[in-house]
Amino acid sequence: MPPKSASLGTEEVLQRMYALANPANVKGMARFGINPKDALGVSVEALRKLAKEAGKSHALATQLWDSGVHEARILAALVDLPQEVTEAQMERWAAGFDSWDVCDQVCANLFDKTPSAYQKAAEWSARREEFVRRAAFALMAALAWHDKKADDARFLPFLPLIQQAATDDRPYVRKAVNWALRQIGKRNANLNVHAIAVAREVQALDSRAARWIAADALRELTSPKVQQRLVAKGL
Repeated sequence: MPPKSASLGTEEVLQRMYALANPANVKGMARFGINPKDALGVSVEALRKLAKEAGKSHALATQLWDSGVHEARILAALVDLPQEVTEAQMERWAAGFDSWDVCDQVCANLFDKTPSAYQKAAEWSARREEFVRRAAFALMAALAWHDKKADDARFLPFLPLIQQAATDDRPYVRKAVNWALRQIGKRNANLNVHAIAVAREVQALDSRAARWIAADALRELTSPKVQQRLVAKGL
């Protein structure tokens, strides 16, 4: 069934968003490490509801992104059409990431469904810009979570990239590297074995960031809960 085409214009969507603004939420966002610049304090739940009302439109998504409003950029990822997203757009939006929540929402709601998703995840893993590099691993995590039909060969090349980035001690990068490693390792038993092996190699690195990434990943990937789920589901 094709997605519902846009039924609301950009101005109306922005007006509705401004009507939902909550300054108290903006203060709370900062406590969670979210950049409050140009933020309205609208919840993701409210944005998802607004996205359903607005319908799908690449043009609407472009205009929402270009507005610069924090929540409008999250909404842009919810209304855009993955098949119309170009590499140039991905690069432009990634260059505009200035908060972990926008980065993660765009990667998990839009970029992971685009034809260039795997390619960009690999490319961005070597970039030095903090949120572009975070996007690489947020994208890997989202692909591991959402792309149910992909075979292991799509994810195995990500593991050396995770190992290479494990010494990056910037919190937003470090947490995303850990997230990617855990999500890949929870897909099935084969990837679990490979992810655990990489985590043990990362653990041996002379890096505080690497040790944290490895310890946290190993705690989950070797846990009885994860191991039992993989066996029970025959993954």
